[in-house]
Amino acid sequence: MFNALLITKPESGYRCELASLDEAQLPASGDVTVRVEWSTINYKDGLAITGRSPVVRSFPMVPGIDFAGTVTASEHPRWKAGDRVLLNGFGVGETHWGGLAQMARVKGDWLVELPDTLSPREAMAFGTAGYTAMLCVMALQRHWASHDVAPGSGEVLVTGGNGGVGSVAISLLAALGHTVVASTGRPQEAEHLKALGAADVIERASLSEPGKPLQKERWIGVVDSVGSHTLANACASTRYGGAVAACGLAQGMDLPASVAPFILRGVTLYGIDSVMAPMAQREAAWTALAASVNRAQLDRITREISLGEAIGAGSEILAGQVRGRLVVDVNR
Repeated sequence: MFNALLITKPESGYRCELASLDEAQLPASGDVTVRVEWSTINYKDGLAITGRSPVVRSFPMVPGIDFAGTVTASEHPRWKAGDRVLLNGFGVGETHWGGLAQMARVKGDWLVELPDTLSPREAMAFGTAGYTAMLCVMALQRHWASHDVAPGSGEVLVTGGNGGVGSVAISLLAALGHTVVASTGRPQEAEHLKALGAADVIERASLSEPGKPLQKERWIGVVDSVGSHTLANACASTRYGGAVAACGLAQGMDLPASVAPFILRGVTLYGIDSVMAPMAQREAAWTALAASVNRAQLDRITREISLGEAIGAGSEILAGQVRGRLVVDVNR
């Protein structure tokens, strides 16, 4: 038996509760069984836990789009008992039972070897949010390299600065020598964001309302996890030849923008997908995270909760009440 969060959809509505399950109930479609040690709460997990959006596609469902742990049994040629692994995406926690549990059974092709220098807890302190932030930074780095843009040659905007993606992106970009400006709806957190490496902090309202198709050029690059008007304004104020990496929709799925930044300033918009990203990109991102980890800053943005507390945390993260990252100790 093992403990897990279980989402059901009875006639009375949508329910997420802590349950005791039998290992025989794990998905038969998986070929690797993992004893989960740590998981985390991302924005998508909040949607799944609360039912605020139809993230979960089949019931019953164990939520949790990522986890880190140790293989206990494997029918996959790459993995054997004792291997340390992690997983992000691939529909886990949406269409396939996920990581907010003490056990998981998944396809071996979805797993990434946990870097030697990262503990399972540290891996989930990054989680999908940190992994996505690194995918964004890598996309910007490739763009800047092709355009001879050097670190420190201009400002880089990070929207949703207090969120998981934003917090990690600030730390990563600042460590690379970039001048980072963080946007947030919680200006009282300015000192926290500066401690992560932000050179300046601006209020979310300056970007979240409808704006002009072209605005004063400011950013050499942008990491955006917000979407909607925020992404449109970020594109409109990106400098000639600059780039924007878009990975989220906290404000909305719409993009009320014009083609002006793209055809008049040569701005590039990169779409960052963490769910189905090719394995080579995943492994490169996790290798880069392991090489660049700042443990003091990672601890600063991380709060630890129990498996049962993850239910309430789902609502907190959707309400914008979570700073940085939540790691879930599934064994308490």
